[in-house]
Amino acid sequence: MEQITQSPITIESLKPFLEVEDFMVSHKKFQLVRTEKSDLLITSPRPANEKLGAYYKSETYISHTDANKTWFDKIYQTVKKHTLKKKLKLINSFNTSTKTILDVGCGTGDFLKVCQNHNWQVTAIEPNQDARKLAEEKLNTTILDDLLKLNQENQFDIITLWHVLEHVPNLEEYIIQLKKLLKPTGRLIIAVPNHKSYDAQYYKNFWAAYDVPRHLWHFSPKSIEMLFQKINLKLEKTLPMKFDAFYVSLLSEENKTGQKNPTKAFWIGLRSNFKAKAKNNYSSLIYILKK
Repeated sequence: MEQITQSPITIESLKPFLEVEDFMVSHKKFQLVRTEKSDLLITSPRPANEKLGAYYKSETYISHTDANKTWFDKIYQTVKKHTLKKKLKLINSFNTSTKTILDVGCGTGDFLKVCQNHNWQVTAIEPNQDARKLAEEKLNTTILDDLLKLNQENQFDIITLWHVLEHVPNLEEYIIQLKKLLKPTGRLIIAVPNHKSYDAQYYKNFWAAYDVPRHLWHFSPKSIEMLFQKINLKLEKTLPMKFDAFYVSLLSEENKTGQKNPTKAFWIGLRSNFKAKAKNNYSSLIYILKK
């Protein structure tokens, strides 16, 4: 385990914020520490990079599978189809002269399959071997397991990270690499949970989007803006992911009570989205960045 003593954004002391359990795999407890200036939360201590993979080995880690067995799986897959259409609409809205896209952490490849079907030239990164195999079968292409293995001469119109940045150990180095791979007129699209949301405040240490130790960083809008300013990328727009409030609340209810309690989770998700309107503090946010 590595004790984190330094913020990737600001030079300041890290203060204890919350103790959170790994509800999915190990049931060990991890500390979240906070940087006051940037409002970033950091998981500490952190498993060594070579040991992080063991914390993803769970049948319930649905983004690495195409599970469609339980009622929860079926709801997840139905909502995913809807969100895939919205993601496609978003990347098409930039009207790029060419259509090249890199999806980092592509999971089982569903998003890129939709892109491929709409004439996008797709490239993907996926560290998980099982998910990568499923994605390669869908996309009929080779997928790399590490961003650093990508040919540096490649540049993309769009680079997407859908709930991936929170998993990346070497945060600043990784973003610099993404910037190099982005065309001068390109867009970097980052989706991450928002610990300033109402559902995060309500569930506290049971909030499923903390997902320690798989999530190493826990972002707020302020921390995202400061982080990318440091790398000289401009925040162009912030968009909500409204379905996440319901999904995360279902998982948080299970963390808290042992059951998903769909009615209770629905109302907490609804309340979170309602309260988010004033300051755009939705459960998850999409950040659109450019050079």
